Amino acid sequence: MSTADWWVVGVYLAAMLALAAALGRSNKSRQDYYLAGSDLPPAALATSILATQCSTNSLLGAPAFVGFSIAGGLVWLQYELAVPLAMLALTLLFPAIHRSGVISIYAFLGQRLGREVRLTASACFLFFRGVATGVTVYGVASVLALVTGLNYLSAVLLFMGVTIAYDVMGGMRAVVISDVVQMLLLVTAVAVSLVALGPLLGDFSAELALRRETLFLDWGFSGNGNFGLWPMLFGGLFLYVAYYGCDQSQAQRLLAAKDQRALNRILLLNGVLRFPLVLAYCFLGLGLAAYGLEHSDFVASLPRTEGGSPNVNLAFPAYVLREFAPGLAGLAIVGLFAAAMSSVDSALNSLSAATVEDFLPPGDKEHPVRLSRVVTLGWGSFAVGFSFFVEHIASTILEAINKIGSVANGPLLALFIIAVLRPGTPGKVVLGGFGIGLAVNLGLWRGAPQVSWLWWNPAGCIAALAATLLLATALPAGSAVVAPPEAVKSPDRRSVQVMLLMAFLAMATMLVLM
Repeated sequence: MSTADWWVVGVYLAAMLALAAALGRSNKSRQDYYLAGSDLPPAALATSILATQCSTNSLLGAPAFVGFSIAGGLVWLQYELAVPLAMLALTLLFPAIHRSGVISIYAFLGQRLGREVRLTASACFLFFRGVATGVTVYGVASVLALVTGLNYLSAVLLFMGVTIAYDVMGGMRAVVISDVVQMLLLVTAVAVSLVALGPLLGDFSAELALRRETLFLDWGFSGNGNFGLWPMLFGGLFLYVAYYGCDQSQAQRLLAAKDQRALNRILLLNGVLRFPLVLAYCFLGLGLAAYGLEHSDFVASLPRTEGGSPNVNLAFPAYVLREFAPGLAGLAIVGLFAAAMSSVDSALNSLSAATVEDFLPPGDKEHPVRLSRVVTLGWGSFAVGFSFFVEHIASTILEAINKIGSVANGPLLALFIIAVLRPGTPGKVVLGGFGIGLAVNLGLWRGAPQVSWLWWNPAGCIAALAATLLLATALPAGSAVVAPPEAVKSPDRRSVQVMLLMAFLAMATMLVLM
C-alpha cells in the first residue's frame, strides 16, 4: 500500500472513532446502549442488517465462488431466493417477540417457556457466536495482513482496536450509524471495481458462459448438490428465518424498531435490497474471472493456501492493489475494512446484550451502561485472544463452523415457533424436543454425508417441533397450561407480505432469464 492509501485508511478509522465518541453521549440506559432507544429510522436498521450479513466473507467468498470455484458460478444467486421468503415468514413470527419489549431475544423464551429454555438458547448463541467471531477476526486479520503488509499481530490490533473502541463507546447507535457509512463505502468500492472490470465481461463472454448459468436443479441428496436449487431455497429459508429472527446479532436490530410498522419496513427493505448487493458481488466474481483470463499470471500470483493452491478468496484485494491508483486502492481497502467491521461490531454488541440480560443478576446492573461497556470489551478481548489459536486448531474449522451453525439453527427456530404458538409448554418438554432436533442433525452429519448440510436446517426444526408436540401430548392431562397465541396484527402486514412475494417472483424471473 502507498502512503496515499494509508492516509485514506487512517482518515476512515479516525472518523469512525470520532463518530462513536459523539454518539455515545446519548447512552443513558441499557435500552439506549443495546437498542439505541428504539428511535433509529427503519432504513438505517435495515442497512445495518444488510451490512452485517454481507460482510467480508461475502465480499471475498462470493466473488471467489462465482469466478474461480470448479462448481461455482451465478448458481450462488439461488441462495438469495430464500431471503424474501424468510422476511415474509418473519412478518408472522417476529411481531409477538417485538411486542414483548425484551432486549435479549432469549428473554422472550423465558417469558413464554421458562428460565431453563431461555438460558439454554442464550448459552448456545454465546458459544456459537463467540467462537464464530474469533474465527472471523482471524480470517479478516489474515487478509488485512497480506493486503497491507503488516504482520498478523499489528493487523489484529489495528482492526480490532478501532472496532472494539467505537463499539464500547457508542453502543448500538454507533454500530448502526457506522454500518450505514460502511455500507456506502463498500458499495462504492464494489461499483468502482465493476466499472473497471465491465469491458472484460464482454470480451470473454463465451469463456464465462458456464459461470453465467444461474439454476442448478439438484435436490442435494447425492453428495454433489450442496449448491442445488432446492437445498438452497428450502434449506436457506429455514436458515435465514433462524438467523434473522432467532440470533441475537441480527434480531437485535428488529427489536430496536420503534413499532410494528417500522419492523415491517425493516423486513421489507432487507428482503428487497439484499439481492442487488449480492448480484453486484457475483458480477464482481465474473469480472475477476475475466481479468484472470486476460492476465494469465494473476491467479498464479495469489498467496498460497496451506494446501499449496492459489487462495482465490484474495482475488479482489489482489486485483485492487495491482490495478488501482494510489488513493483509489486505499478506498477499496477501506471497503474491506468496512465489510469486516460491520460484522464484528454487531457480534460484540449482541454478545454483550445476551450476557448482561440473560446471565447477570438484576442486582449487578446498578450501572447499566458502564457494565455493558465492560462486557463488550470483554467479548472483544476474547475474540482477539481466540483468533491467535484458530490456526492451531484443525484446518477444517473454517468450513465446519457453518455446519455447526446449521446443526443448531433449526432446533433453535423450533423453540421460538413453540414460544409464539404454544406458550406455557413445559420447559423440560421443549428442551427434550430441542435435544432430539440436535440429535437428528448430528445423525445426518455423521450418517448421511451425501445429504446437503443445508437440509439440516429444516430437518432439525421439524424434528424438534414434532418431538415437542408428541412429548406434550404424552403428559398427563392438566400438567401444562397452554396460553393462546397472540392474534394482534400489524397495520400494514398484508401489503408487506405482497411486496415480499413480488420480490421473490422478480428474483426468480431474473434467474431464469439470465
